[in-house]
Amino acid sequence: MRVLVTGAAGFIGSHVAEALIAAGHEVVWLDSLAPAVHSEKPAYIPNGPSFLPYDVRDSAAMEDALDGVDAVCHLAAMVGLGVSLADLPLYSDVNVTGTAVLLDAMGRCGVSRLVLSSSMVVYGEGAYSCPSDGCPAGGPVRPLPRAAADLEAGVFEPRCPRCGSLLSTSLVGEDAPLDPRNAYATSKAAQEYLAANWARLTEGTCVALRYHNVYGPRMPRDTPYSGVAAIFRSALENGVPPRVFEDGRQLRDFVHVRDVAAANVLALGAACDDVPPGTLRAYNVASGTPRTVGEMATAMADAFGGAVTPKVTGEYRLGDVRHIVASPAAAARDLGYRAAVDFAEGVKEFATAPLRAPAALND
Repeated sequence: MRVLVTGAAGFIGSHVAEALIAAGHEVVWLDSLAPAVHSEKPAYIPNGPSFLPYDVRDSAAMEDALDGVDAVCHLAAMVGLGVSLADLPLYSDVNVTGTAVLLDAMGRCGVSRLVLSSSMVVYGEGAYSCPSDGCPAGGPVRPLPRAAADLEAGVFEPRCPRCGSLLSTSLVGEDAPLDPRNAYATSKAAQEYLAANWARLTEGTCVALRYHNVYGPRMPRDTPYSGVAAIFRSALENGVPPRVFEDGRQLRDFVHVRDVAAANVLALGAACDDVPPGTLRAYNVASGTPRTVGEMATAMADAFGGAVTPKVTGEYRLGDVRHIVASPAAAARDLGYRAAVDFAEGVKEFATAPLRAPAALND
């Protein structure tokens, strides 16, 4: 198939494009090369007509990019938490409006297969239950956003909205209600809703992949939008102890970028063959083995020889969630997806893998 990959110059997008080529697909690489992210076209992007320096918010450009295309893997997005009100217009413009423009162009051009890069952040906090015997809530509980007073006091676990007890965490499934709690999360949820609307209106098919904490080569470094693994690595390279927020016991699922790219290839096949027309199906893309943020910091420090050890700071950010771990069982069942990169080996490789310097450092 001829596949348009948006955001193809980015960390995940470039790996997806390469995995598609390895699987025998023809790839059109599309990226706006926004100056805030890229000072030049990365060396891993091919020269020639297969690369299009287009912005997904440009309707005419999207129609041109979609000429002769059979399917789209949509990864173009503004990333990071988006923790202030000033972030709302930018996240809405790039992620929401950009997706809407792309979907509209796909409808006009008759492109009916979409793999959408979503995120585990659409869930907000993960799945919880109240351990209190006398709690009227009983069973699964959706926690309220954590209170600043609790965080200041070092109480990091979410509380039960009914009885106030600290909650116990469990795996979140794809059927959990969406509960985005920052600008980025809200924009990713909006992308899913827009894609579902597009599928119904066009009889198209969409697979939304909810990535968990992705790490690996080409992560951006030394920016506010770097993943925690890259932030820890930069500290260690500078001989500085990695700073771990809260108490370091936040649960995450760290999944290697090559596993995420493989999931995109599998999802493309599902969008063509298995998803009913007019339908969006969402899947967790995770390793299936959750670890704490503190464990990731320690693993990174060990990969650097252990001379510098992480520092647990007790600091917090109101936009962060406490625990978010999910089961990839549905992706295994329906897509044939299973993470293949071992955590210890992945972290060891990541310790020396090339990262993408931010535009300011490339100048």
